[in-house]
Amino acid sequence: MPQYASLMKEVKLRVKVIDHLAFGGGNALFVPTTVECIYLQLRKVLELVVFGSLVANKALYSQVHENFSKHWNAKLLIKDLRRVNPNFYPRAIHEVEPEDTEKGDHFIDRHDSLTETEFVELFERCGRILHADNPFGSKVDWEQYRKEIMDWRQKILNLLNSHTIRLVDESRFYLVHMEESGDDEVRMYEFQLVVA
Repeated sequence: MPQYASLMKEVKLRVKVIDHLAFGGGNALFVPTTVECIYLQLRKVLELVVFGSLVANKALYSQVHENFSKHWNAKLLIKDLRRVNPNFYPRAIHEVEPEDTEKGDHFIDRHDSLTETEFVELFERCGRILHADNPFGSKVDWEQYRKEIMDWRQKILNLLNSHTIRLVDESRFYLVHMEESGDDEVRMYEFQLVVA
């Protein structure tokens, strides 16, 4: 699954851009444009998560990608993805070493990561500020958007740092480490169901 690893590597690069803008390393001259740039990166990260779930099956990818490019409604997007692959969403985990070392690590769900509901919320929030304000409509609260950046960033990192993905083929899954051995490479490990 080198395509998935490549998409996750792009996620890491986009998070670096978010960090550069959010932690004062750079800016886009004033608060609204800086916040817009950050939320554009957040939206791209969400899109990469979605595409990552589809790269294993080209036919399904093509079917959903056509709809995806037209979707502005994240709820409908999630519904389409779930229809194609009910386990499309990454499972954020903690790896725990068992007492019996011959059994390998145990995966425990991580509960401080971006949920599907939050995915939809963030996707829609990103869309709201990526268009010019209607001069007769309500104004964007740039300060509130700015305050939320680090929470969204952390939830995404918690989702992806160590996660599993299931393909349409239920007999396999992949363990994904976004960072390992202090380098920038994304590592993936395939697990196959073994029937005894």
